[in-house]
Amino acid sequence: MGRLTTHVLDTAKGQPGQGITIEVFRLFGDSREHLGSAVTNNDGRCDTPILEGDAFTSGEYELVFHAGDYLRTQGVAAQEPRFLDVIPLRFGVVDASQHYHVPLLLSPYGYSTYRGS
Repeated sequence: MGRLTTHVLDTAKGQPGQGITIEVFRLFGDSREHLGSAVTNNDGRCDTPILEGDAFTSGEYELVFHAGDYLRTQGVAAQEPRFLDVIPLRFGVVDASQHYHVPLLLSPYGYSTYRGS
């Protein structure tokens, strides 16, 4: 059964990014549909897949990471507006029967992602 998962790592501190709100959207051209949200646990992961089963289909998606809120709680000094606040990651799903793991490696002034396993 296919599913969508994520994991947030705070690369500046070398620890999981816990307490980060993540929203998931399905994209349809210029519009998007909000499918749900989750908050990362102590390991920087969500307790359940973000999407799975019939809710996870082929198409385009967007994960929105509320990184600025997390960075504020970590005491990261920054002028407002922050360089990074809300981080949208858009990606395509070709085969929804597979596991799509989309991690976020985060620091106050940069981030990266990849398709993990």
